[in-house]
Amino acid sequence: MEMPEPLHSRRQFLGATAAVAAAAPLGLGAQAQSGSPRNVTHPADGPAARTSFGPVKQINAGVLDVGYVEAGPAHGQPVILMHGWPYDIHSYEAVTPLLAAKGYRVIVPYLRGHGTTRFLSSRTPRNAQQSAFAVDIVALMDALRIDRPILAGYDWGSRTGDIIAALWPQRCKALVSVTGYLIANVEANKMPTPPKTEWAWWYQYYFCTERGVLGLQEYRRDLAELVWKFNSPTWHFDEATFDRTAAAFSNPDYVGIVIDNYRWRLGLAKGRPRYEGLEKRLAAGPVIKVPTVTIDGAHDPFTPPGNGSAYRKKFAGAYAHRTLDVGHNVPQEDPQGFAAAVVEADGL
Repeated sequence: MEMPEPLHSRRQFLGATAAVAAAAPLGLGAQAQSGSPRNVTHPADGPAARTSFGPVKQINAGVLDVGYVEAGPAHGQPVILMHGWPYDIHSYEAVTPLLAAKGYRVIVPYLRGHGTTRFLSSRTPRNAQQSAFAVDIVALMDALRIDRPILAGYDWGSRTGDIIAALWPQRCKALVSVTGYLIANVEANKMPTPPKTEWAWWYQYYFCTERGVLGLQEYRRDLAELVWKFNSPTWHFDEATFDRTAAAFSNPDYVGIVIDNYRWRLGLAKGRPRYEGLEKRLAAGPVIKVPTVTIDGAHDPFTPPGNGSAYRKKFAGAYAHRTLDVGHNVPQEDPQGFAAAVVEADGL
């Protein structure tokens, strides 16, 4: 498969950044270039600002002040690991050192609305449509001067990686995507699925009510723990493991981002005009051509049947599929298997 040449000069790098900015919200490139890593600046977050696998750094990227953990050699092949909901960067607590030991430069960011990631302006809409997360990660790549990382994720992280690989393949060396192709089509999402599937998504419908908003606000920990147990029936996590992640839910934008994400997917929240062009491209279901490893969790209630066949046609490049004996939170339940998938994708 033919891939674009890496960007080696600063002129080429800035040109690529400008191209992304043209397709994304105005001002992305300029804001991303102004960032520089620094120590975490949100001490009130307590445990959210301290991890067991590295200090949290902060950098201005696009519309966000992004909190992230970094490990491995500075000049290693970059890997960006993206978490889902209701989870955080600790899903990669064990994956990160495994990849760093193999020479990868590992970046694990808090997504918008989580942990120490903050919006730079109070005027920025707290929307959470799918393309916004992808633009966030591209802005982070620009801010950190990362050209073509390997992108790997599950849940919201899978969708974000899929979008970047589909829309900006020149910015993605390879992809690891749990549950395969997760790019959303809002119109298609308006159609019902079999009752058993709908039942598994109960919280999405709960969040469409004002009662659900209040419930997430007041019981965010209890709700998240319930979802963890349903999503991963064979994973027996302890209280300390859950507490490390639950600290990330104290973000002031957490409730708004979660609610908007699920309402937008069901067509009940409008996207922002600045993302309209990207969403139109995504609605067409673009095929992903970068080298990809897809993963299914054997005990994940959201894994489609058919051992990857349900989404196989959406990946047109070098490809491999793996099924692991875990639930939904694949990297935290099987860090060895997830890390091996990243290395495999890098070699495709």
